[in-house]
Amino acid sequence: MIVDKLYKSVAEKGVVCVGLDTDISYVPEFLQKEAGSAGEAVYLFNKAIIDKTEDVAGCYKVQIAYYESLGLEGLEAYKKTLKYLKEKNLVAIADIKRGDIAKTAEMYAKGHFEGDFEADFVTLAPYMGMDSVTPYLPYVKDKEKGVFILVRTSNPGRNDFQYLQTEKEMPLYDVVGTAVQNCGLEYLGECGFSSVGAVIGGTTGEEAESIRKLLDKTFFLIPGYGAQGGKAEDIAKYLVNGNGGVVNSSRAVLLAYKKAEMPEEQFAEAARNECIRMREEIENACKALRESACSGK
Repeated sequence: MIVDKLYKSVAEKGVVCVGLDTDISYVPEFLQKEAGSAGEAVYLFNKAIIDKTEDVAGCYKVQIAYYESLGLEGLEAYKKTLKYLKEKNLVAIADIKRGDIAKTAEMYAKGHFEGDFEADFVTLAPYMGMDSVTPYLPYVKDKEKGVFILVRTSNPGRNDFQYLQTEKEMPLYDVVGTAVQNCGLEYLGECGFSSVGAVIGGTTGEEAESIRKLLDKTFFLIPGYGAQGGKAEDIAKYLVNGNGGVVNSSRAVLLAYKKAEMPEEQFAEAARNECIRMREEIENACKALRESACSGK
């Protein structure tokens, strides 16, 4: 199961998921001039960051919207980025957030698990029902692929629907999460987690204990760290002994060279430094959580 590869990568390299949500404005001017086109500049930027962070990042998430916004040359950069990750045997999550049913979902699954846009995992929106997920499951079962399904997100608007109380006396996100976990039980890896994972926003730690207990077999993709307000001590509560999830960071990594006021030629080195800083901060938070549990506090 692909989740075992991801679990092993996290164990060896840490929980950081580098979000390659690459806006052309993030790319230093010298690289844009060197590349000659926006699409090629984005790809060269991604490639340099991958090369510098591959030993300190558990995986990479490529958000398709940033590439679609550049048209065909952007999709070429998307294709080349995914291909480069595959060549280096790194775990790639395609952040596509698809949510449709029947034949349409089958075509989305084929489009992002095969061919030019092939990735290891894709993100899915389940609010049309679990039949919007089932067309992807043959790839999970037979093709070493996985999915991350939106359960409780990190944006402020999550309160509009995800926290609605249901007749099952639990919020809607717990109903969705339960369905995701039940769906994933057929696809458990040796690590004890499923290749059917969940997107769980890490902007608050208040529900962390109940979510982690409810979804004990589910691997998490955790957005919301850093710029969106998620703190390391909150993130640690969603992990299991420092694993069982990956923590996405996009702008903080991609724009680290600007925050550090480093020369733009050192953008990839700055990205590496930020990955290491983030990894250590979360590892320290996980250690503190374990020590607190052992002391009974």
